[in-house]
Amino acid sequence: MNDVIVEIERLLQTGETDIALATVIETWGSAPRKAGSKMAFTEGGGSIAGSVSGGCVEGAVIEAGSEVLATGRPKILHFGVSDEQAWDVGLACGGTIEVLVERLDPDIFGLVRECISGRNSCSVITILKGPERLMGRKLVTDEHGNITGSLSADLDSAAVDIGRQTIHSTRRQLTDEVEIFVDALRPSPTLVMVGGAHIAIALAAIAKLMNYRTILIDPRRAFGNGARFPDVDQLVQAYPETALQRYPLAVDHAVVTLSHDPKIDDPALRAALDSSAFYIGALGSRRTIAKRNERLQALGISDEQLARIHAPIGLDIGADSPEEIALAIMSEVVSVYRQQPEAAA
Repeated sequence: MNDVIVEIERLLQTGETDIALATVIETWGSAPRKAGSKMAFTEGGGSIAGSVSGGCVEGAVIEAGSEVLATGRPKILHFGVSDEQAWDVGLACGGTIEVLVERLDPDIFGLVRECISGRNSCSVITILKGPERLMGRKLVTDEHGNITGSLSADLDSAAVDIGRQTIHSTRRQLTDEVEIFVDALRPSPTLVMVGGAHIAIALAAIAKLMNYRTILIDPRRAFGNGARFPDVDQLVQAYPETALQRYPLAVDHAVVTLSHDPKIDDPALRAALDSSAFYIGALGSRRTIAKRNERLQALGISDEQLARIHAPIGLDIGADSPEEIALAIMSEVVSVYRQQPEAAA
């Protein structure tokens, strides 16, 4: 959604009201755009933002958008992509893609924009199939329990439960006759770096390139200062106990400890292990890891909790330089984030 928000805002500010929104609801295995990917466009493709494929179906989607804008009725488009077409857009094989095309609802867009700008998670739930009177109805639910809109009185409760459990945009069968699309919108992840070591400089740059929000925590002004980290989103010159009370960890946070100082790293790891952070990594040799585990166990940390810590940190790519180590760490963070299992219904 982030890649179309700016253009949609620009169009709305100019008074444009005929805006179509196309959303990928199902893809083939090697699709370059996953479920939830979006393209916003005006009549005839006068303005286009985002993408729903690699270029092979956009024209047909824009053409269908003209009918949707004229009638106000959403459409589901199904495309069978041949091997030849797939190769044309850089894919390894053909398959299918389904796209929901609908007229943009400015009120729903406003809620989503507010959710994303506030770094909150929300789900937009849309009825894809079911009784004619329900087609296209939407409900928005966020992580704080706020609900806007309604599918129907007898469907809302179950839909909200699914929305809160869903972390990846997906189609779901709500009842025997009602199918929904749950568009799970999550803020970009946050990387919390504890310790302003040289590795952290490279890691902050890579994380920024990956669109991660970055926080650097270090009470030592020689290490944690604006000259070393001019581009981090939040620079906190405090010990982790204080910093992580001010900036609590959540499910979209990754935490890496890099200081080599137990007075700094250990409290950060304790806080991370008590949180829902999706990734916890600690720099250090195997000997350092063993000593650190002994200290944490003495503080009441269980073996099960210790197992959450990625140590040695990072993917094994034979990294040697600080920049290579930073790449290995970021690669592991992204891998863990992308492999998070979908919550059960």
